[in-house]
Amino acid sequence: MSAIIRKIVTVVEETHLEMGQKVAPPTRRAAAIAVIENPFAGRYVEDLSPLIEIGEELGDLLSKKAVAALGIDGAKAHSYGKAAAVGENGELEHAAAILHPKMGAPVRKVLSKGAALIPSSKKRSGPGTTLDIPLGHKDAAFVRSHFDGMEVQINDAPRANEIMVAVAVTDSGRPLPRVGGLTVSEVKGEDGLR
Repeated sequence: MSAIIRKIVTVVEETHLEMGQKVAPPTRRAAAIAVIENPFAGRYVEDLSPLIEIGEELGDLLSKKAVAALGIDGAKAHSYGKAAAVGENGELEHAAAILHPKMGAPVRKVLSKGAALIPSSKKRSGPGTTLDIPLGHKDAAFVRSHFDGMEVQINDAPRANEIMVAVAVTDSGRPLPRVGGLTVSEVKGEDGLR
């Protein structure tokens, strides 16, 4: 089963100034969000494998769109995250089926690695809901400068029988990070932690 996509929205955020301090180069993050039909809205279904396959499809599509929006090669991405919101006629497990079993592999392929777990969030909500996409360094979870999040919203999604699915990618960490921890230059990217 392929996703029935009503719309795709891509958002790019650049921070040039933080607390009066210049951010050079600017920190940049992009999110690609798909609003899809929920094939199981309004009914309980034991086998969610069609949503798992949709997750794989969207992982590829949305990560490519996010990387393209940043104008970088996928290997140059620093952080990633994913999130989904199901409309009121869906259940949280619908979001889980999309986000967890198969979405990660195509995202990692587009980014040429991804040793760390992809942070994720899910919720049930209505049109205009805000998705908070958690972000973490793609190869080393202990890089504190990349503990972050990106907030996105689509004014008319998700409708009751829809799911809003997002993948976010960055080309840097937070603006002006200074709380210590493992630095990007120290990343080994072998175990997903360091």
